[in-house]
Amino acid sequence: MEIVTDGNETAGLRVDPALRDFVADELLVGLDLEPAWFWSTVAELHGRFAGRVEQLLRRRDELQERIDGWHREHGTGDVEALEAFLTDIGYLLPLEEPAVRVERVDREIAEVPGPQLVVPATVSRYALNAANARWGSLFDALYGTDALPTEHQPAPGYDERRGAQVITEADRLLDRFFPLVEGSHADVVAYRVPSAGELAVETGSGTTGLADPAQFAGHRPGDGDRPAAVLLRRHGLHLELTIDPSTRVGAQHHAGVSDAVLESAVTTIVDLEDSVATVDGPDKVGAYRTWLGLRTGELTASFSKGGRTVTRTVHGDRSYVGVDGQELTLPGRALLLVRNVGHHMRLDAVRTADGEPLLEEVLDALVSAVAALHELRGHARVSNTRTGSVYIVKPKMHGPDEVALSVELLAAVEEALGLEPTTLKIGIMDEEKRTSTNLEACIARAADRVIFINTGFLDRTGDEIHTDFEAGPVVRKDDQRSQTWLRTYEDRNVDVALRAGFAGQAQIGKGMWAKPAAMREMLDTKGAHPRAGANTAWVPSPTAATLHALHYLETDVLAVQEQTRKRPLADRRGLLVAPVLPDGGAGLTDEEKRHELETNAQSILGYVVRWVGLGIGCSTVPDLEGVGLMEDRATLRISSQQIANWLHHGLVDEAQVRETFARMAAVVDEQNAGEPGYQPMCADLDGSPSFQAALDLVFSGRREPNGYTERALTTWRQRAKATAGSGEEPRTREAVLDDSAPSPAS
Repeated sequence: MEIVTDGNETAGLRVDPALRDFVADELLVGLDLEPAWFWSTVAELHGRFAGRVEQLLRRRDELQERIDGWHREHGTGDVEALEAFLTDIGYLLPLEEPAVRVERVDREIAEVPGPQLVVPATVSRYALNAANARWGSLFDALYGTDALPTEHQPAPGYDERRGAQVITEADRLLDRFFPLVEGSHADVVAYRVPSAGELAVETGSGTTGLADPAQFAGHRPGDGDRPAAVLLRRHGLHLELTIDPSTRVGAQHHAGVSDAVLESAVTTIVDLEDSVATVDGPDKVGAYRTWLGLRTGELTASFSKGGRTVTRTVHGDRSYVGVDGQELTLPGRALLLVRNVGHHMRLDAVRTADGEPLLEEVLDALVSAVAALHELRGHARVSNTRTGSVYIVKPKMHGPDEVALSVELLAAVEEALGLEPTTLKIGIMDEEKRTSTNLEACIARAADRVIFINTGFLDRTGDEIHTDFEAGPVVRKDDQRSQTWLRTYEDRNVDVALRAGFAGQAQIGKGMWAKPAAMREMLDTKGAHPRAGANTAWVPSPTAATLHALHYLETDVLAVQEQTRKRPLADRRGLLVAPVLPDGGAGLTDEEKRHELETNAQSILGYVVRWVGLGIGCSTVPDLEGVGLMEDRATLRISSQQIANWLHHGLVDEAQVRETFARMAAVVDEQNAGEPGYQPMCADLDGSPSFQAALDLVFSGRREPNGYTERALTTWRQRAKATAGSGEEPRTREAVLDDSAPSPAS
């Protein structure tokens, strides 16, 4: 590392050269900011907040020790007694009645319900794909997934029988969401626009129109009154019917429609946290470069696909003629948020003069804001925000004091950059139990800048297991979904947010769909999220975003929120019901215990071997049955805590755990046999960093603060890189975030 100082050498930092060069040669170029100022600001922010962060982390540990002691004495105990105890030690705080008052919020967050993508910032091509996923081909999504049953084996290239199936389903959806006065969209032979505000629909039996004429939002001119595209709108989302009879699909379609392009990923979170593997300076630079390029609009990515070189760039906006005859411009990209790391993360790539690793969140916050400054000062090729706001999602905060510290950090960054107060908005991840139980107070601490609250149920489950560790052996992983605490958590998150005034100001989010290939199942089940009053929910791919957008066409979320706001507030005591097996797990058979151990061990190894060995932070990991499940550090936290808890309570022993991991290593090696650069674990289990990392996660799980996985992953990844060299490119499994389905509409 090199020493970077301000002019008076009062802010000496040892900075990885890759980070130093990125800041000087990329991040600050075109801005009136100097590298010395930047690193001096980093040092000042670290000095200001590091001590307070350490106090908060010690407070976490102190509370957990008290809770562990109570559960060792009382087991699960009585909920009322536990509530009194948690109140007495300051874990549970008095209920508050927050009222959010957030200004300058983009309509994608405040007004338009729709899907949300989360994409790792370490792979630019996937980040571009996610940013450009504001609009998605419904025809492609239906054609290339199991959303429609496969009635036959499609022929190579474009299969007309499959195409006919897609056209029939699209007509059905149009009838459902954009019905005609008379007849069906299946009867349409032409869509015409005689004048800017009029849509005429010709069928075999005459001319009709939309049952609700207000759903016609505009058109793109074509030949005479035959438009090149018809723009429809429902519940704030747009659908473009692209009309081009010269294409293979348009020639087959009864009205010459070549595609139905649906407004899909309204927002996208560019992730610097759970879905990335960033353990050193070059890794962080790769992630930061993506965020910077998206904010300036200059990011590009070239790669080989289907035997040809493809170059992705940031999409421009879309232009139509509105119903008033004036130009109507719609955003061509998802509104971007960025997720920073949590309070507990330190970065070895930047150290103080006395060798102390930097608070990673300090660097994340400053880089996130400075990258956005290019757009705020009018230097970007495209716009993200139209209100001058920057949206930063903060994970893994425990209670209102930690939320307050995050707010202070953002305010300090604003002051350093001369930004208007509350320019930096905050998204609160409700994924830790102390935040869930004190949600009102958490919202109150960020009342003038909170734009997001969601149920991160995966991390939240991991924290539930760790918090209740001494209460007894927890239920099997799949049984957590039926537990009282989880039902209360999902309901109460919506209840509290609506009472605080989120409707019309902020997002209420639901968690990720974890099966990227199971689109039929997603269509059948994920509609529950908007029906629950959530105006966004996470999806694993652009195709999933397009299909999930159908749920927002179906459900008027804003109307649901108005009704949901009137129901009784879910009792937070439901959050205190520990998910513990009755009778200490005596009712479980040996086979049930074996299966649970194998399932979790295989899941851990399947994820860790890519994180540690390949630098892949998020991927589709096949389970024991071969079903691909999207995994990140949150799912890893659950699985490692599950085994650690059962090990602690004697449902399994150390020998069983080690033997199971050894067997599952062979399974995972076979599943990854075709992965470029993959190093099989079974060749040398003792010498495999990935295998040892997996064991570390389990055997240190009980004493690992909050059950987090970052320490073990980072330690073993750094060892793997030191052994193999650090020239690897971090990668993500294509099945998660880069669609490769056949494209009949193209």
